[in-house]
Amino acid sequence: MKKILLLSACLCGLFAKTVDFKTVLNEALNNNLELKAKKLNIAKAKADLKKAKGYNWGKLTLGEEISRTNDALYVFGMKLESREANFKDFGFADFLAAMPGLMSGKVSGNQVLADEPKDLNYPGSRTNYKTKLVYEVPLFTGFKLKYAKEMAALQVKANKYKYAHDKNKLAVEVLKAYNGAVAAKYFISALKTAKKTTASFVQMIKDFYHDGMATKIDLLQAQKRDNEVEAMLIQAENKYQLALSYLRFLTDDDSIDNVGDFAIIYPPNLSLKKLIALALKNRNDLKWMKENVLTMQKKVKMDESDYYPMIGAHLEYGFDDNHLKLDTKKDYYLAAVGMNWKLFDATRSANVQKSKIEAMQTNYYYQYMKKGIALDVKQKYLNFKEKEAIIKEKVTNKELAEEILQKYTYMYKQGMINFTILLMKEAEARKARAELIKARYDEALAAAELEEAIGDLLKESK
Repeated sequence: MKKILLLSACLCGLFAKTVDFKTVLNEALNNNLELKAKKLNIAKAKADLKKAKGYNWGKLTLGEEISRTNDALYVFGMKLESREANFKDFGFADFLAAMPGLMSGKVSGNQVLADEPKDLNYPGSRTNYKTKLVYEVPLFTGFKLKYAKEMAALQVKANKYKYAHDKNKLAVEVLKAYNGAVAAKYFISALKTAKKTTASFVQMIKDFYHDGMATKIDLLQAQKRDNEVEAMLIQAENKYQLALSYLRFLTDDDSIDNVGDFAIIYPPNLSLKKLIALALKNRNDLKWMKENVLTMQKKVKMDESDYYPMIGAHLEYGFDDNHLKLDTKKDYYLAAVGMNWKLFDATRSANVQKSKIEAMQTNYYYQYMKKGIALDVKQKYLNFKEKEAIIKEKVTNKELAEEILQKYTYMYKQGMINFTILLMKEAEARKARAELIKARYDEALAAAELEEAIGDLLKESK
């Protein structure tokens, strides 16, 4: 059994993976499935741009139509298209049959003209094969294609900025998860220290109790506190495992089993005014919104193009025959240029007006975002300065609490205080350790959020 346990421990150590923040960040940026899905928006925008450019080249279509009918009009038309029509198809057989009577005077000319030629009205069924190659191309679209391409190009840039912003958001989430795991690990360490202290209290009280220097109540209180710390330690270990699980989820790396120290990405040491200016220059979400503003301005131009005529060319070359073959004696061509100009359409001005409103609305959102970013930077800046100042106080408090606990332990051993007071000092020391760990986590998070607010997080974390 011992060999099996030893082997399991060795295997766990072999496949366990301790990571730092840069490692998990790179894994998340490369492996995160949600981020990969968002990146495809760039590919979609590029496809739209390719589609818009493709309209300039028109389209070439190869068509094959096979039909069979005995409809007089269609049969005559098919024969005419395939250059097979003859006088018999016109009904001349009936006309020639009436000629002797017309010449002898037995039949009048009006009677002959009133005859319904059988070959023309009741032709036999015909199968027709129509093979054609058609090329259609726009010559002038009132600048619609021009603005469509410009809008698509702007959306490619916009989606690149949006993706960069999404990467920044993921980086903050990874940092929170990573530092959360680090904090959980430090809580475990702090509680193990507290466990040693409470365990030593239990042993100390047992020794004193046997010597008659402590009461049964003191021993029960020591054991109760020791059990409480043990329960806290179990909770902390569970939280650590949950934090690691979330980190594995973000990075899509199931081998992560441990983390290093806190990751703190300090923002540049600049004034608040300069940080705001930096944010307005760097923020990818603001750049994304600006591209949307430009896109909507182009949309106004595109809708105004509806006032211009549309001109296109149609080129066609093909064959008509009652057999599936390509006979140059039966080929044809067609070249046409067409224009379509809406002289009156009551909906055009409404469409243009709506586009102008939407462009103005998008610009308002852009201006609002600029103000929101300035406010965001200010809030994150003040929060970071607050956390930076608090951590110094928490370090001092933790050191003082540790020293006080040592002195009160000595005082209890000397019989100068009762055990309840010593337990209070142990709780204060434990609280001071926990507050320092949380303060370090809060400082790291505040620094990262300020870096994100000024648009520098990924650049600084490389």
